[in-house]
Amino acid sequence: MTTRLFERAHKALKALVTRKVPIECDRMPFEFQHVPLRKILNWILVEASILVKPERPWGWPTHAQVEPTSACNLKCVLCPVTEGLERPQGHMELRTFQKIIDELGQHLFIIILWDWGEPFLNPSIYDMISYARTRDIGVISSTNGHVFARGDHAEQLVHSGIDYIVFAVDGVTQATYERYRQGGDLETVTAGIKRIVEARHALQSKTPLIDLRFLVMKHNEHEIPQLKAFARSLEVDALTLRTLCTYDDGEYCVTEPDGRAFVPQNPNYQPFKLDPQSQSRIRREVNPCKVLWNNPAIHYDGKVCPCTFDPHGRHVLGDLGESTFANVWWGADYRALRRQFRNDYQQLALCCDCTYAFEGGSMGEERDREVYFFRTKSARISD
Repeated sequence: MTTRLFERAHKALKALVTRKVPIECDRMPFEFQHVPLRKILNWILVEASILVKPERPWGWPTHAQVEPTSACNLKCVLCPVTEGLERPQGHMELRTFQKIIDELGQHLFIIILWDWGEPFLNPSIYDMISYARTRDIGVISSTNGHVFARGDHAEQLVHSGIDYIVFAVDGVTQATYERYRQGGDLETVTAGIKRIVEARHALQSKTPLIDLRFLVMKHNEHEIPQLKAFARSLEVDALTLRTLCTYDDGEYCVTEPDGRAFVPQNPNYQPFKLDPQSQSRIRREVNPCKVLWNNPAIHYDGKVCPCTFDPHGRHVLGDLGESTFANVWWGADYRALRRQFRNDYQQLALCCDCTYAFEGGSMGEERDREVYFFRTKSARISD
């Protein structure tokens, strides 16, 4: 703890002197420059809150995960959207998004525009990205990539100013790709990536950086040796090989037969560390999750949830259609949840079986088995 405190204190002091704040999100290094002092101080307070875990955070969130839509155009096998959400499908209205940015914008460093659903099905998505960028917020998103091969979606994406986009591509052949991304067409996705690269060149833009994301599963692990050449042929900026982020509710959980069928044979790519004796997952004594102090999840309808692992909206902490974010963030329900998490996270249904609760689970530094950066120069992303 002493070492961590010293490292964070040094990082905070350096930020105050240089007015530069380094932040890593989804393994992509961002460096924000000329940051207002008020925003730096809030970031320092949030980082301190993560260490101490008070019921009432000392600062506003520095990150926010916002769901543009709960609808999707694919039927990915392990996804709860495929199984059927317990809440209606819909798109976030632009005015709802603008309300979020208007209240949180001066504090946010990163907005993560995905949760459950395909973000680029929302007809207002590019206006959302542009609106966030007017507040100097780093914008990242994830996509299955099927919209970018048609119309002017590729050009709109580049024009929007988005910093970083992840393309979920789990195969280099159609047969492998569609085993998990059911209803998907690999040729359409690669054509869309190429369109974005072409638009970026034509518009002389350094963004978005494109990350080709490969989830390693039993049926695709044999294609790993081909990935670097495949990624370079598409002129993407990064390639990440990641373990399955297993959703622990439903027939496709890795603890169930249908889920186990997707776990790769190579132990280096398996999603959890297992006890050598019992072959069961190893539970963490202390859950390292920090989203209750820095990163709320906001569903398309303005409902605020603790994190992305509440796809059905069973743990709603507030509604931005009826309240301000401040009243939700520092409200009684959020405070009670933080208190319980700090005292004994295993007593919380949402957190007890979350993949963060087990070694090798959802922490990015554990799930990312291999990361390759081919090009990482942009206006705000450091080398």
